[in-house]
Amino acid sequence: MVLVGGNTMKCRIAMWASAGFLVAGFWAIFAFVTFPSTNERMRDVWTLVCLTCPVAIAKHYPISLYEVLVANAVTYAMIGLIVETLRNQLHRAK
Repeated sequence: MVLVGGNTMKCRIAMWASAGFLVAGFWAIFAFVTFPSTNERMRDVWTLVCLTCPVAIAKHYPISLYEVLVANAVTYAMIGLIVETLRNQLHRAK
């Protein structure tokens, strides 16, 4: 499948957003599976959680799982937009 021009960038940004959605989903499943001892397990990996799911920093506010999934997808999409724009600029400079 060959995509032309802006469609390639849109597809890549969609992949970034999908990755953000999947990362947040992974942490939600991890917390659900380790439920009886979630606090101890999450304390061990909390830095990794905050790096891969930035909305987790706001843990003191009541946020639903759906809001976390969407927020992380949007965060990754924004990061993807920046990365793909810079990548496109560097590619054109060559």
